[in-house]
Amino acid sequence: MSRALILLQYCVLSLLGSCVSLLPVSAAPAAPDAPSACDALVHQVDSVASGPLFLASFPTVTEGPLYKASFVYDQSVATIALVGCGHPQQARRLADALLAALDRDRHWHDGRLRNGYAAGSVPAGPIKLSGWWDKPQGKWLEDRYQVGSDVGNLAWAILALLAVRGPEQDSPYVAGAQQIGYWIEKRRDSRGAGGFTGGTEGSEPTPAENGWKASEHNTDLVAAFGQLAKATSDPRWRRDASAAARFVDAMWSPQCACFAAGTGADGVSKNDLLALDAQIWPLLAIPGAVARYSSAIGTVVKRLAAADGFAYSEAGTGLWTEGTAQMQLLYALLGQQSTAESLHAAVIAERTADGGYFATRDASSPTGFALASDPSLPRRYLHLSHLGASAWAALAERQFNPFTARSALPPAPRQPQRH
Repeated sequence: MSRALILLQYCVLSLLGSCVSLLPVSAAPAAPDAPSACDALVHQVDSVASGPLFLASFPTVTEGPLYKASFVYDQSVATIALVGCGHPQQARRLADALLAALDRDRHWHDGRLRNGYAAGSVPAGPIKLSGWWDKPQGKWLEDRYQVGSDVGNLAWAILALLAVRGPEQDSPYVAGAQQIGYWIEKRRDSRGAGGFTGGTEGSEPTPAENGWKASEHNTDLVAAFGQLAKATSDPRWRRDASAAARFVDAMWSPQCACFAAGTGADGVSKNDLLALDAQIWPLLAIPGAVARYSSAIGTVVKRLAAADGFAYSEAGTGLWTEGTAQMQLLYALLGQQSTAESLHAAVIAERTADGGYFATRDASSPTGFALASDPSLPRRYLHLSHLGASAWAALAERQFNPFTARSALPPAPRQPQRH
């Protein structure tokens, strides 16, 4: 069915203070003047009346599984980016939608979020999940991945909620982050290198448990549990962060100078696909990672370079905008400003007419992973305007590390609260 061909699945040191020797990437032409990526995000939020809001992940899609779908990963990265951009009011509108989803799921009340929700203002009552009307079948459908709960996506929701929290001890954002953390703790695994399994797939009441473990997800959890430990002073979260970090370390291969993507369903056998985020996110998220794993950057430059940026994985050669912005951010935080600026030009080249950013430069770019809805089909990124790409462009623009909620730049001007 054609819908399966376009479904995308997402899973992304304090400020990386020390510089390491990095291999250069080819320089790109100077970026033309363009409106701020931060401004584009603010406009998306302000274009909808006040109140909690889910932003569309692919705003130009008009039908099928991605129509008006808001993926929790994209929503969370956009929330953190808005904080980095100096727009806390808009960020809290997105965070408040995540809290509403925690409290008003149509079935679950155990701390989990779904992978996807219906974009738009959050109404009263149960939160609407993403889905679409299938004309051939004459019925409303929901995707197994979108109604499931990946631990990596939930880790990003924790980071988003904690990024907007105020100084008060009883912050609802901290409480919500802890609820999510308790659910993720149930996915802690004793097989192989330990760590946390992938979460669930499928709808209630009996979704399938994913037995595989992802380096990317466990990297997210190192940061999320670490931030929870700081916010609550509860040592359980530090123990959970350490468990996730041990798994990521076990995925490291000194011979390859790279991280395996994770494990198979047995929780032990490694998936050796070279994926960009699995290489780069540990350097942004895990304290001390630059000193231990900096050679991963050379591996990425050698094996994942695509045009004037970077590809998602070795399975595709097309420029991945989000990943290129991630590399731009990493280089900037490492003090490699000339390389960061060349990557900025590559990112700006993917700007859309409405101020967003395309997910990928090519019409279709494979990721190397199978589609969750149909494992016989490859998962791809498409040349579509994408919220996640816009959010990472803003993070790179502000040199704001989403895993630590800290920037290498002076604070962005705080925007006045509207009444």
